[in-house]
Amino acid sequence: MDASKYKTGYFPAPGEHDKWVRKEKIDKAPIWCSVDMRDGNQSLVVPMNLEQKLEFYKVLLKVGFKEIEVGFPAASETEFEFLRTLIDKKMIPEDVTVQVLTQCREHIIRKTFESCKGVPKAIVHFYNSVSAAQREQVFRKSKEEIKQIDVDGAKLVKKLSKEYEGDFRFEYSPESFTGAEPEYALEVCNAVLDVLEPSKNNNVIINLPVTVEMSLPHIYASQVEYISENLKYRENVTLSLHPHNDRGTGVADTELALLAGAERVEGTLFGNGERTGNVDIITLAMNMYVHGTDPKLDFSDMPYLVNEYERCTGMHVYERAPYAGALVFAAFSGSHQDAIAKSIKYREEKNITEWNVPYIPIDPKDLNRTYDADVIRVNSQSGKGGIGYLLEQNYGYVLPAQMRENLSYLCKSISDKEHRELKVSDIFDIFKATYFRTTSPVAIVEMHFHRRHRRDIETEIVFEIDGQKKNVRASGNGSLDAVSNALKLFTGDSYELRVYTEHSMQEHGSGSVAAAYIGINNKDGMTFWGAGTDTDIIHASANALLSAYNNMKDPIK
Repeated sequence: MDASKYKTGYFPAPGEHDKWVRKEKIDKAPIWCSVDMRDGNQSLVVPMNLEQKLEFYKVLLKVGFKEIEVGFPAASETEFEFLRTLIDKKMIPEDVTVQVLTQCREHIIRKTFESCKGVPKAIVHFYNSVSAAQREQVFRKSKEEIKQIDVDGAKLVKKLSKEYEGDFRFEYSPESFTGAEPEYALEVCNAVLDVLEPSKNNNVIINLPVTVEMSLPHIYASQVEYISENLKYRENVTLSLHPHNDRGTGVADTELALLAGAERVEGTLFGNGERTGNVDIITLAMNMYVHGTDPKLDFSDMPYLVNEYERCTGMHVYERAPYAGALVFAAFSGSHQDAIAKSIKYREEKNITEWNVPYIPIDPKDLNRTYDADVIRVNSQSGKGGIGYLLEQNYGYVLPAQMRENLSYLCKSISDKEHRELKVSDIFDIFKATYFRTTSPVAIVEMHFHRRHRRDIETEIVFEIDGQKKNVRASGNGSLDAVSNALKLFTGDSYELRVYTEHSMQEHGSGSVAAAYIGINNKDGMTFWGAGTDTDIIHASANALLSAYNNMKDPIK
């Protein structure tokens, strides 16, 4: 690999243009323009057909886009037909403006206006490349000749806008702006503006495309600030951005350029587009959202958007795509799971509304995602905190800490051996199979209690083992102690009851279900666990003890 053949293909802005550095965040949503139907669509291996485009167009309206670039109508019959369908079937809402793209070539501009006949409101977006490389290698024209192409294009769109029915605005893009001298790009933009004559009633859009990313994001921001500060008619010009993602910094380019004076962004959902794609509007908007700025777009049902996008375009949203990917909220690490679970519990106890949860920068519920399915995920790297949290949230079981640890080792071992992630239902199945063992080797057939003295309780229990039943009487200083003593008499085994906890699982008056957890130590000091549930806490405790004993007597392999 020879890096010496790569030179800087960009031109820094003249002078110092770094006011944007001192701004902390983007405090106002830009004007958003979706180019999914044009830039995004032309980059698909199989472009959307008319039906798919109409479906996706409705998705964009639902999200809240007020400006949508619907195509390059002079490029193909499908593009032309799509725009005509929107116009003829009156599918453009009153508060929405469609945008059409055209090169600065007379026959293409004329066909573009033909496609727009009768449109309620439209932005005619015309462009021509001004980069040094294209001037020299593709057009082989001088700066003056290139500027004249743009000026002539501006004159023609202005003329035709008066001849065709419709409410037209203008947008001009010095294509490949990032490869042009900023002073020259400014000269061309101002020459175009002189033709279009921006005014209070004639706002014109100047769009500065990152057709190809060439520099670090701060260079682009300084170029944008230079243009913003030196454009003619600035108060009647909307400064727009159209970044691509060749260096993987399209979002950073856009965010810094917005700080530098830009007011409008053209991009796509999920960053679809030519080569490495356009800037991802979802990431941009949600980045603003987590800084407390309303992006004025609705991404409250991200799974719906992912499904519609994948269905209409045939593309796939990467699992790690910010905010939208299937795994972006997933915590497999035990320490991460523990911190998240504790933080969520703390927030509930303190009734905190401001979001500040470790490892999760945004509340998944804001995007119609859930904690159990999307956040706490279980594999061989997971820990007791996350597994315990899932059981509690989904099934109401609040295990003691040592029991959670025991269950976590079981779950991680199974995940490791089977090389798969465990679902919440898998964890619950493992929990039940491991800790609810009330039938083998020993079972309780019947159980009765009598109070002998103020503190002593006597129990009469019918035990069963290997099909044989036996009636046993024993007493203790409480119901559970009496059951334990009866079990020891029946089996002849000794153990020490080390941990006992209980809680109510469901509030249904006197019929509430109780859960009990017991840990016993054998003579070697090993701990075995059991759980039990019943509407009667005594029976729940007895079941938990029996389960723990059965695990001690016949450990699950």
